[in-house]
Amino acid sequence: MAALNHREPTLAKYANPITLYFAATRPAFLLATLSAYLLGLLGAVYSGVSFQAATAALALLLALLVHAAVNVLNDYFDALNGTDALNTERLYPYTGGSRFIQNGVLSTAQTANFAYLLLWLVILGGVYLSWLLGAGLLMIGLIGLLLGWAYSAPPLRLNSRGLGEFCVTAGFIGITIGADFVQRGTFAMQPLIIGMPCALLVTNLLYINQFPDRKADALAGKQHWVVRLPLAQAVFIYPVLALLALIWLVFFVYVQALPKLALVSALPLFFSARATGLLHQFALQPSKLLSAIKLTLAAMLSHALLLALIMLWELT
Repeated sequence: MAALNHREPTLAKYANPITLYFAATRPAFLLATLSAYLLGLLGAVYSGVSFQAATAALALLLALLVHAAVNVLNDYFDALNGTDALNTERLYPYTGGSRFIQNGVLSTAQTANFAYLLLWLVILGGVYLSWLLGAGLLMIGLIGLLLGWAYSAPPLRLNSRGLGEFCVTAGFIGITIGADFVQRGTFAMQPLIIGMPCALLVTNLLYINQFPDRKADALAGKQHWVVRLPLAQAVFIYPVLALLALIWLVFFVYVQALPKLALVSALPLFFSARATGLLHQFALQPSKLLSAIKLTLAAMLSHALLLALIMLWELT
C-alpha cells in the first residue's frame, strides 16, 4: 500500500467542521467551473447582451455547488466500488480521490449525505432561477445534474462505460451555455463557440488523471478508455483532444465569430504539447506524470484566462 502523502487529509488537520466539509468538495478543482462560467458570461456581454449582475452571481454559485456535489458524489461511489482504496499509484491531490473516506476523515454515510445536501441546494436554487428566467435554464440544469450524478453512480456509471469524457465535455460546455442563458434569456451559438476549447481542455485533464489510476480502476471494473485501450493507443487520445480545441478556436476566428486576438489564447496549448511528450514517455511509469498533469491544468486555466481577458479587452 502507498504511504500516506503528508498533504492528504487527516482528522487532525480538520478539527473545524466547516473547513472539513469545504475541503471535501476539492475546491481547487472548482476553478474549472469558474473558468467555463466566465467565458459564457463574457461571451454574452461581448455579443451585446446587457450584464445582469444579481442573476449572474446566483447562477455562478449554483454552478460551483453542482461541481462540488459531483466531486463529493464521485468520492462516495468510488469508495463503494473500491477503486480509491485500491489506488496505490495515486498522485494526490490530482488523482485517487479526495482520500477523506479512505483516511477516516468522513464516513461513507457522511459523504453521501453531504453530496445530496449540495444537490438539494442546487435544485432549490435552480428552480427559483428558472422561475425568474424561463424553463430553458431548468433544462440546462437538469441535464447537468443528470450527467454529474450518472458519471459515477450505478446503475449508469457512465465513466465506467467509456462515456466519462463525453460527460465532462458536455457538462462544462453546459456551464458556459448556462452562464450565457442567464444573461441572454434564450439559447444562442455564442457560448458553444467560445466555450468548447475550454471544455475539451478540462476533458483532457480528466483524461490524463486516469493514467495513474489505471490499475486500480481496472481492478474495480471502471472500464474507461485509459483502461480499455492498450497504453500506446490510449496516449494518442490526449493530443487529439488538444488539437480539436485548437482547430475549433482557429476556425471560429477564421469565420469571424471570435476576434482575431482570440488566437493568443491558443498559446497555452504549448503546455499540452509538452504534456503529450511526457505522457508518451512515462505512460508506463505513472509516478512520473505529475508534471504532465500540472501542464494540462495550466493549459486549461491559461487558455480560459487569456480568452476572458481578450473578451474584456474587446469590450473596452
